[in-house]
Amino acid sequence: MRFCFIIEERYRNQPMPIVIADQLRQWGHDVDLLEPRETITYLSELPQQKYDAYVLKTSTDGPGLSILEAAEAVGLPTINNSRAIRLVRDKAVAAAFAHEHGLPVPRTYFVANSKLLVQVPETAYPIVVKPCNGSYCRDIYRLNSPADLTTLKIAESNEQFFLAQHYVENTGFDIKLYVTGEEVRAVVKKSPLHSTVKEGLIPVTPALKKLAVRVGRLFGLDIFGLDVVETPDGLILLDINDFPSFSMIPRAVATV
Repeated sequence: MRFCFIIEERYRNQPMPIVIADQLRQWGHDVDLLEPRETITYLSELPQQKYDAYVLKTSTDGPGLSILEAAEAVGLPTINNSRAIRLVRDKAVAAAFAHEHGLPVPRTYFVANSKLLVQVPETAYPIVVKPCNGSYCRDIYRLNSPADLTTLKIAESNEQFFLAQHYVENTGFDIKLYVTGEEVRAVVKKSPLHSTVKEGLIPVTPALKKLAVRVGRLFGLDIFGLDVVETPDGLILLDINDFPSFSMIPRAVATV
């Protein structure tokens, strides 16, 4: 089979997805790497490239998604599909979609700029503020009351919007679920809100697997990750991301 991996420079020397491409080559498949910021893409001949699938591993605001959507538009398979990626990469869209389909997510407000945080009801506190297009756990803040707004300093860009989500009391650690199809692995990972935890693999409970599989089916994802916490009322879904790093997962390459 022939695959085209759409990546960015930041991923060129990182394990994921390069190790996946290397493994596929070892198994006898052809894999090309396409870096949209380094080379042009001849859209008029996409169907003639004869790829069995395009695979996307780029940042939230990178150009790779446009190429993936172009491949889909001419009938080529993609992993993940662009609609699923769009649904999860904008956290506002993901939160609304998850709420509509009954997934366990926190109460969420869309905030176009940080000055509007004063409009978040006091009853929603404590809240977690994070950018709608955030990644790698950057720029995440917990505010315990409206009084904390006076000391909040957020480095904003003109294109940055935010979510304010009710902080739900939990066990004090984040669980990262790594999913390929319906195979689920779980690890405890540090986060900006829970940094003093021991990271490592944990067993996948029936509840964790049920939530992961349900998210994959609803969003249409093949390879993805979830951030969840355990609360007295059950699991709460905090974030969804397409094609995660699969860090700390044994035999992740073969699984993917």
